[in-house]
Amino acid sequence: MLGEGNVAHTAMSGNGTTGDDPLQTAVWRLRSRACWADAAALLPADRPAPALQRAALLAERCLYTERGWEEAEDALRTAEAVAHSDEERGAAACERGYLAYAATLLGVRDRADEARAALGRAAALIPPGAGGRALLDFRRGLVAQNLAGAPQAARAAFRRAHAAATANADPLLLSFTWRHLAGLALREGELAEARHGFAESLRIREELGYLVGTAPALVSLADTEEEPEASRLREEARRLFRLLGGVPTWLAQQLAPPAPGAATA
Repeated sequence: MLGEGNVAHTAMSGNGTTGDDPLQTAVWRLRSRACWADAAALLPADRPAPALQRAALLAERCLYTERGWEEAEDALRTAEAVAHSDEERGAAACERGYLAYAATLLGVRDRADEARAALGRAAALIPPGAGGRALLDFRRGLVAQNLAGAPQAARAAFRRAHAAATANADPLLLSFTWRHLAGLALREGELAEARHGFAESLRIREELGYLVGTAPALVSLADTEEEPEASRLREEARRLFRLLGGVPTWLAQQLAPPAPGAATA
């Protein structure tokens, strides 16, 4: 299955619920519509939390568009420079590990050792039970799955992240843990379990209005469905993909219409 389990993808800080904060509401709306640079421009870079959020936004743009790496690195260096506490430094290390992982997986440059070292540093700095631990566990699961080829270790990390996201009421991260656990289930032939996980991921993303993550969720669910439902889901994914200007870029091949006259199963 080609999708967010193979093309690096994750939730950033924040759970998609912004309460009454107009700034975070604006950031979320822009982010969910693939306007990461515009969202990042709203955030000041001289304080730890918004600086980290800027870095996370620009790293996410790298994953969806396969560009903007230098801007993401610059934002990350700024976040590292203004971090004061161990937890803030750990969160910045988590972002560095994720960006290095993404660059490795998308073939920009092999930074696998840097990814592992940075996530290990984050684990030493972010205490158990802290808010950032769930995201860290999820990202360590991605490294285990996609760089180390260790599905059992990945599943354990994803389950820890899933439990913490549930306890912390972080629906966006839950959409990712559901999705990646479902991807592992699909590889093992557990079709019903995979379908349930993909359906939960899609449901959450639609409820949150996370448009940029909805097309990949539709495609994955389609892989577990029979016709005509599978084709309906893929067509809806194509519509969203076109609406967002061909983002995420790595979904283009999966959404290409079959060639005229091509045999279909």
